[in-house]
Amino acid sequence: MAARIYQRPQSAMQSGKARTDEWVLEFEQTEARKADPLMGWTGSADTQAQVQLSFADKESAKAYADKYGIAARIYATPPKSLKIQAYADNFR
Repeated sequence: MAARIYQRPQSAMQSGKARTDEWVLEFEQTEARKADPLMGWTGSADTQAQVQLSFADKESAKAYADKYGIAARIYATPPKSLKIQAYADNFR
């Protein structure tokens, strides 16, 4: 059972920073998704892929994975880079 640990990114739909300080442990899929013959929806019998656990910090997420024998990979948060622009830059 493999999992990945990452910090929740900021939503592209809003400018707020709610829940961006949380770390998430998310299980990876173990089987491929299949299309349902009747409805055409995709799904699988893998229920672990639906599980997301939230933690306050990276160390507690890693400790949880170690306690239960979960092989977890930690993905570092990419640094944020701001491109400072002024409206007057459009007319240079």
